[in-house]
Amino acid sequence: MELAFSSEQQQLYDAFDHFFTVECPASCVRGAEPLGFDRVLWTKLAAMEVWGSEASLADLCVMGETFGGAVAPVPFVEHAVASRLLGSATAEPIATVSLRPSSRGRWSLVPAGAVADVVIGIDGDRLVVSTDPAPFESPRNHASAPIADRQVTRDATVFGAAVSFETALAEWKVLTSAALVGIAAKSLQLAVEYVQQRQQFGVPIGSFQALQHSLADLPGMIDGGRLLVHAAAAALDRRRAGEPTAITDVGLNDVEDPFALAAMAIVFTGDMAARVTDRCLHAHGDYGFAEECDIQLYYRRARGWALLLGDPAGECTSLADRLWPVEQSLVGGD
Repeated sequence: MELAFSSEQQQLYDAFDHFFTVECPASCVRGAEPLGFDRVLWTKLAAMEVWGSEASLADLCVMGETFGGAVAPVPFVEHAVASRLLGSATAEPIATVSLRPSSRGRWSLVPAGAVADVVIGIDGDRLVVSTDPAPFESPRNHASAPIADRQVTRDATVFGAAVSFETALAEWKVLTSAALVGIAAKSLQLAVEYVQQRQQFGVPIGSFQALQHSLADLPGMIDGGRLLVHAAAAALDRRRAGEPTAITDVGLNDVEDPFALAAMAIVFTGDMAARVTDRCLHAHGDYGFAEECDIQLYYRRARGWALLLGDPAGECTSLADRLWPVEQSLVGGD
């Protein structure tokens, strides 16, 4: 299987990696806390013209990895998903999607809900678009994410049936997974740079075997997450193009169902990013826990972003039900 980006994807990665390196240093991330939104950065990102349905999900995943690598305080994932759903190619107004159906006319803990003017979500058996001013207030949270409860407005527009939201939710999982890969990759880079510079007993601490062992297997975890993300993105792109979905054979470890792959991606990358950032933070010693150390920015978001969907155990259960339906289990006898 191809591990590297295509030449076009590499150019895309380099362009957005340069953008975030220049426009979103760690000081920008800190300055946006606790809300987790930088309007100036958002305006500059909007000029990159990445929204709408023209870009493939695979290409958006490349951009999403650079976004995660910068832990940028902008709603890249949510607006990209909402724009693809609406067919919009603009960054204003800011749009987002509710990951959970409404309860008593209210969506809970909507990602980017504190800064979005438009919320798309399930209300009963309908998919609706609700428009009202962003509150710009968010409950304090581990990841400084601009989450907020949002009301389903009385004039909400019916966009379709609730089942039509399944693809958008899968795309959110895949793009969030790409961002988590970016978090993990950048965290490893920070850890390697630190252990090469920090000295103890007259030598770099990176020369100590214990530290080497703690970091040695992380690239494999990160590459595994990246492969799974792009497998899921490719499957969803094929579905969007109207191509038939290949048969999934779990017994042969051949999964082509885009929704199963999206679930696998968010579960795996959430766990992977937590493990990677944990080891990378500890490679910094007690300094890693200090607010002035950049690694803690990644450590917190690796956990917070992965939990926006809810308890990963629930996603694992849903995935198991999709891969091994009850009827199939009963027929198979095991």
